Amino acid sequence: VLYPLVAKSLRNIAAGKDPLEGQRHCCSIAQLHDHYSLGYPDLDELQKNPQPLIFDIEVLKVEEPGSYQQDPWAMTDEEKLQAVPLIHKEGNELYRQGKVQEAAAKYYDAIACLKNLQMKEQPGSPDWIELDQKITPLLLNYCQCKLQCEEYYEVLDHCSSILNKYEDNVKAYFKRGKAHAAVWNVAEAQADFAKVLALDPSLRSVVSRELRSLEARLREKDAEDKIRFKGIFSQ
Repeated sequence: VLYPLVAKSLRNIAAGKDPLEGQRHCCSIAQLHDHYSLGYPDLDELQKNPQPLIFDIEVLKVEEPGSYQQDPWAMTDEEKLQAVPLIHKEGNELYRQGKVQEAAAKYYDAIACLKNLQMKEQPGSPDWIELDQKITPLLLNYCQCKLQCEEYYEVLDHCSSILNKYEDNVKAYFKRGKAHAAVWNVAEAQADFAKVLALDPSLRSVVSRELRSLEARLREKDAEDKIRFKGIFSQ
């Protein structure tokens, strides 16, 4: 099977045409020089008869002085460090308002700032570890948002990455346990919740509630499966 561009080149050769015809990309001046046209009749007319251009600008939003926030890629290292606590605070406020997707985006931006700085440090060095410890609570907040958005496999990946470095992180075990339970990884969920209890026995009531919920869902699923299979065999 030929790729579309290769097939087009072969057709052009067979027709005695330039094999690269239709594949070149150039600026408007080169386009005008090669083809005596910009490719659009209205622009060709404007080229022949230049006219003053009037632009209509619509104001979509007015921001207070000092409220504009640069994208992380445009910040200096110092600006990124200063921005992280502010972005974190904005994410928390959005989460309290129930704007989970927007909160997740804020946490992601804060993580991106710190990750960018971390890439410049030697892995395992004191500065690298300090940045990583700042990333971890942001990543856990991000995972909480993803739990509510039912993006469970992303939660599993991120929490596992945290636990590979910090084996005593109770929140990571708890969130991973909830994600395992949501995707029917029963044994893994029970193991994570057991680890939560071992690290923090004061969470027994919370863990018990999660385990009861998991058991109730399992009973419901078993009942549905029995009805479904009974219907299949009766047919």
